[in-house]
This record gives sequence, structure tokens and C-alpha cells, in this order.
Amino acid sequence: MTNFLPALHEGHAPITLQTLFKDALEAYDDWEEGMPEPIVSFEDKVLPVSAVFEWMRPCTDLMPANMIGIVTDRLTKPWSGAGPLDAMTFSTAARVMSILVRRRLRRFGRGSIEAFADRFSHPMHSVPSPSPVSAGSRSARL
Repeated sequence: MTNFLPALHEGHAPITLQTLFKDALEAYDDWEEGMPEPIVSFEDKVLPVSAVFEWMRPCTDLMPANMIGIVTDRLTKPWSGAGPLDAMTFSTAARVMSILVRRRLRRFGRGSIEAFADRFSHPMHSVPSPSPVSAGSRSARL
């Protein structure tokens, strides 16, 4: 599903992937309890936020400070990075967010694609369709 995303180069993500990761973090941040997994778009394709987080697991780039808060606000223990500025890599954030998505999906029971498909697989109104016998007999009378 993620084969259309740009590859990492020796652990470094292009800015488009970093922006997509930020979009996925913001979508997760807006995710209301009981709703299906949020999706984000990349080059006119949609994918669940979990796919973005999984794709960025090998990324060794440092996250910008404005993105770290979305991750650390969800931790049960305070974040303490190894550096003087409490830096966090995309890899660390991706691993944390992957776990958080899995936990929420377990509570909800399914992902976005399944919920989306289920929503449109049942008709909104039940309209009886004409039976083949009555349609055939009507055309025979005409």
C-alpha cells in the first residue's frame, strides 16, 4: 500500500515525507474516539495514518520541535531525550504513534478502510426492485 511513498535515503526522509508525517500526526490528534482510523493523502492517493508511521520507522532525522508535542502529549511518562534539547527522531515518534494507533484500533475494532467500505456496502434506503417476472410480463403486454 505504501510503495508509492518516496524511499528513505540512508535513514533520511525527503521533506515531502516529513510533511506527510506531520499531516498524519495532526490527523491522529483530531481523531475522535469511536471513529475509524484517519487517512491522509499523498499525491492524490489516500492511506491510513498507521501506514505513514510504519513507513517512517527507519528514519533517523530529528523531528522539528513543533511536532514533538503531539507525540509527547500522549505519553504516560514524561519524555526525556538524550540530547540537551530533548530531541526526538522520526523513528522514535513513528514507533510510539504506531503503538498508539494499534491500541486505539483494538478498542474500536477495525481500521479506516474496513469502516469506509462497510459504510457504503449497505444501501441507505431499501427500495424494492421490480421482480423479473413482473417486468417481463409488463413488456409482453406492451
